[in-house]
Amino acid sequence: MTTQFEFLDYLIFAAYALLILGVGLYMSRDKKGHQKNAEDYFLASKSLPWWAVGASLIAANISAEQFIGMSGSGFALGLAIASYEWMAAITLLVVGKFFLPIFIEKGLYTIPEFIEKRFSTNLKTILAVFWIALFVFVNLTTVLYLGGKALDTVIGNGDGSIFLNSIIGLGLFAAAYSLWGGLAAVAWTDVVQVVLLIFGGLLMTYFALTNVTESGNFIDGLKFVYNAVPERFSMILSKGEIITPNGRDAWNDLPGIAVLIGGMWVANLYYWGFNQYIIQRTLAAKSLEEGQKGIAFAAFLKLIIPVIVVLPGIIAYVMNLDESGSLTRESIDQGFIGSNGNIANDNAAPWLIKNFIPVGIKGLILAALSAAIVSSLASMINSTSTIFTMDIYKSIFNKKADDKKMVKVGRLTGLVSLIIAMLIAPQLGNLGQVFQFIQEYTGVVSPGILGVFLMGLFYKKATNNAAIWGVISSIPIAMYFKVAPNGWSNSSIFIDNIPFMHQMLITCLGTIFIIISISYLEGNKEDPKGIKLSKSIFDTSQTFNVSAISIMLITAFLYAIFW
Repeated sequence: MTTQFEFLDYLIFAAYALLILGVGLYMSRDKKGHQKNAEDYFLASKSLPWWAVGASLIAANISAEQFIGMSGSGFALGLAIASYEWMAAITLLVVGKFFLPIFIEKGLYTIPEFIEKRFSTNLKTILAVFWIALFVFVNLTTVLYLGGKALDTVIGNGDGSIFLNSIIGLGLFAAAYSLWGGLAAVAWTDVVQVVLLIFGGLLMTYFALTNVTESGNFIDGLKFVYNAVPERFSMILSKGEIITPNGRDAWNDLPGIAVLIGGMWVANLYYWGFNQYIIQRTLAAKSLEEGQKGIAFAAFLKLIIPVIVVLPGIIAYVMNLDESGSLTRESIDQGFIGSNGNIANDNAAPWLIKNFIPVGIKGLILAALSAAIVSSLASMINSTSTIFTMDIYKSIFNKKADDKKMVKVGRLTGLVSLIIAMLIAPQLGNLGQVFQFIQEYTGVVSPGILGVFLMGLFYKKATNNAAIWGVISSIPIAMYFKVAPNGWSNSSIFIDNIPFMHQMLITCLGTIFIIISISYLEGNKEDPKGIKLSKSIFDTSQTFNVSAISIMLITAFLYAIFW
């Protein structure tokens, strides 16, 4: 089988690019006699049906960090990394039932806007700056880096010759429709992209399995992979159970039962409940019921995502074992050896695409990969521009800004953030498991933010001063755990080798403790801005309830099988 891209592959890829640009620009066009206003640009005119909300949630979520990064973690850790996906399905239900009703009732454009209504403008500004920095310097950069790396491996020779060009191309492609059309362009192209990325991902898994055994049967391939490495299909890891190719104990990334009852909840509740580029889709729904149905649809899709983003990594691992069933420097394809001498786990998916996918299908799968990358880039660009425009520019610099001005600032902000990310992305180098890198460094800020939001939503006595001190204190608490592992100090006061999931849980609980303590010292009275909750606000439709029960049962079944 050829490892090179053929004319048919390029043709299919070009057709995909034209389709996405066409859909994005067409769906975001201004109606005759109507100029695009802030609600049109930032919230798609609040017109998205449930299926568009659900598809857009998944398309925004499944990016290079999943398609490439999670496949890399599958290569290194096995199926256990799928906890991020299956636990996300449960988390989405929590968000839909308990968070979204409050956000919709408040008529929010942005998540920081909630903080302003519940606490203060000062705290909103602090968190807005946090988010913008996180989007630009972590999320956008890593997606661009992984995307550029993938295209360099699949289309090029993997030697970096087209790496920079790939980063620039992906960035400009995402900008071409998202900067002009806003969330409407992003959301409606996501509907197309999610179909493509799921179908393409399933095809990649299928062809990978057909190449594992001589029979060429994918069922035989699946059985062979499971029998070769049964330990890598364990969801709840014990210490020392899985050692990654670079010698790291996988338990440090996925510490046993904590993926069910510990820090995984911190990561998922923050990401799905209070992450602007995710929750923005639900805020753009036609109604609360449509938003909740969209969330349930996304939760169903999350259950199948490991098949397309984790299983390929395990397959690639098996393909590189020696005759004794061990992964060695001699047995592994040299394409997995990074410039620093370490095994580049994140090369798993690009390696499979390049070496085992037939002509024509290779172009389709690359289009699926690009769909995952571009949809997330577009979402992050749009969310960065939304937060800056609504929560910083309009709030601080120009309180009287009209719709035309805000749309203009939003487009300019998106462009600037993209340029910064494109300049930083090539500097990331060999990170090994980029998915884990993203989780760990997002975990520095996310626990404190989650603590503030939970207290803001459900603790009426939480005061503004308490929330400010809570979120500020969360950073040194989180960084305390980074000192010893990074060799910044040898002092015995710093603790080494605490899994970052535990770190996130401790930081979140510490933030909550600080908020409650300061609120108590300030009088222990209900804050005037405290949210008055009633049982009726959390009522959900029969469709949502049936979907939720089904999703919980399926998730429990999956964990029972692969425990």
